[in-house]
Parts: sequence; C-alpha cells; structure tokens
Amino acid sequence: MLAQLLQFSFSGLTVGATYALAALGFTLIYNASHVINFAQGEFIMIGGMLAVFLVGLGVPLPFAIVLAVAVAALVGVLMEKLAIEPVGRGDTLALVIVTIGVSLVLRGAVQVWLGKGSHALPSFSGDAPILIGGAALMPQSLWVLATSAAVVVALAWFFERTLAGKAMLATAINRTAAELVGIDTDRVLRVSFALSAALGALGGILITPITLTSFDVGIMLGLKGFAAAVVGGLGSGLGAIVGGLLVGLIEAFCAGWLSSSYKDAVPFVLILFILFFLPSGLFGPKTTERV
Repeated sequence: MLAQLLQFSFSGLTVGATYALAALGFTLIYNASHVINFAQGEFIMIGGMLAVFLVGLGVPLPFAIVLAVAVAALVGVLMEKLAIEPVGRGDTLALVIVTIGVSLVLRGAVQVWLGKGSHALPSFSGDAPILIGGAALMPQSLWVLATSAAVVVALAWFFERTLAGKAMLATAINRTAAELVGIDTDRVLRVSFALSAALGALGGILITPITLTSFDVGIMLGLKGFAAAVVGGLGSGLGAIVGGLLVGLIEAFCAGWLSSSYKDAVPFVLILFILFFLPSGLFGPKTTERV
C-alpha cells in the first residue's frame, strides 16, 4: 500500500510540476494584460518538438534545450507584437479569440513541418529507476521537480530584486498607474509573453522523455495548466504552483485507484468543485463590492 501511494505521488508531482509551469505562464500573461492566453499549450508543444528536432540534427542535448527555449520565447514575443498588439486593449474577448487563432496556426505549422507522429527525447541522466519504499522514481522525474523548483526560486528573485520584475508587478497591480510613473507597459507585456513562452517550452522539454511529444500534445497540457491556474487562483503565482501540483496529484490518484479513462476529466471537475466554494480559487484575491 505504501509503495502504491508513493508511486502515485511521484507520478502526480512530476506531471503536476509541468502543469505548474504552464499555470505560471497563464498567470504572467493574465497579470500583464488580463487576457487568457490559450496558445500557452502550444509553447509546451513547441519546446518538446524543437528539442527533438535539434537533437535529431546532432545538436548536444544541453544546447538543444537552450535553443528550444530561446526560440519559443522569440515566438512568444512575435505573437505579442504581430497578433496581440494590433488588437489593442479594448476588447478582451477579441484578444482571447486571437490567442486561440495563434494556437491553431502554431499547431498546424508544426504538423506540416514535423509531421503527425509521436517523438521521443532521451532522458537527461539515464533510465535506471531509483527505488524508494518499493516505488520506482525515474531520474527524469527528479529533473522535472528540481528544475521546476529552480524556476520558481529564480522567478521570485526576478520579481523581488530586479527593476524589470518590479515593473511587471506594478503593471499587474495597476497598468494605468504604472504608465503614469514612466513604465513602458507595452515592453512589460512583451517580456511577459517571452517568459510565459519560455516557461511552457521548458515544461514541454522536461516532460517529453517521460510522455513523448507530438504536434497536438499542447492541447490537453495547456488546458490542464489553465485548470491549475484557475484552481490556484488566476493571477496568483503561489496559486499556480499549488494548483499545478494539486491537479497532478489528484489526476494520478484518480488514474491509479479508479481508471485512467477519467484522468483527463479530473482537472475540469476540480475547477467546478473549487469555484463552487471559492470563486477566486485557493489563493486568488478576495474582493468585495460595495453596493
């Protein structure tokens, strides 16, 4: 029983860390523009697919990872410049539709370029499992968890210690006030898209040696990342992390104890359950309206 519990926990934390990175990407864009970026899942896909493509060309894995993340960040900047900026800030629904359109374009472009098949990426440090309490922990899972933790620490330092990070926080709190004190909020939005895309790509690269990747893998991963962001509280960095891990753990235990057929429905049932009792999510701002 203990071994089974540990096995489900290892699996849930591994995939949950990927959802947390995706949820952080949603949070960054939402805080900067109050727009839900439904192309976030495609950045996860682009990261994994580009890494596979570059490794296939003979590029060493560490360089392939760096290049894949950098290219994804560039795609994020281009998306903001070419698709989001022309629409402006007036119509939030129009911006959401634009992000959906961008996701379709990115998915179709990768399908045409790299095909419909599934692709594998070698594990970063071998495939020999580590036995803990009768449960097998794959070395790649340690890479996922350690890298995700390092990203969270790096983001905390970025927002607390750098001018760019503080500018992003100011824009998230009040964009108009940030502009009045001289912050270039358009630049902040571009940086937000770049960081969001990089986080998604990194998550896609980390999980690919475990789950494989394909042109359409970003659809479900993106939706689950969005579910994690909503459960944790849309706009909350801590909520994105907790929501991602929570969704991953509940999904793993549901698949193990009930049926794997239900695991894809878990995040959306969890959204309904959480929002029924906590409309702002677990860590979302508790706002009141005076009437």
